[in-house]
Amino acid sequence: MLGNALLLLSRLLLAALFVPSGFHALTDIAGTAGYFGGLGLPLPTLVAWATGLFELIAGLLILVGLKTTTVALLLAAFCIAAAFIGHYGQGDGDPTLAFMHSQMLMKDIAIAGGFLALAMAGAGAYSIDGRAFGIGADVT
Repeated sequence: MLGNALLLLSRLLLAALFVPSGFHALTDIAGTAGYFGGLGLPLPTLVAWATGLFELIAGLLILVGLKTTTVALLLAAFCIAAAFIGHYGQGDGDPTLAFMHSQMLMKDIAIAGGFLALAMAGAGAYSIDGRAFGIGADVT
């Protein structure tokens, strides 16, 4: 029972990062696209829409525990890509900014680790996956 409660808490904490982030990206497409354009990404408005939708939908799926293994693997890959695209080598010339970006890079890598652990453990009994397929019902 404790294991299932901890899996639920893990899903809630991870979703708490991605649901608001996706919502913010979608409600400020111009700002999000400006950030992506500043990184040199092509089609920054399209990337902003795709990123916002992915973060929001994937975050909601993690929250309710639906298709958890697949979504967690996708989010782990997303976090690694975001770490290196958005933070690696950023802030050159400004020690404070460089430190902040190095911390953000490591945070994204750590979150990817959390998603990999969630992918391996599954959503637990307190999830749609657990209810529909009996996945994680034996987690202690």
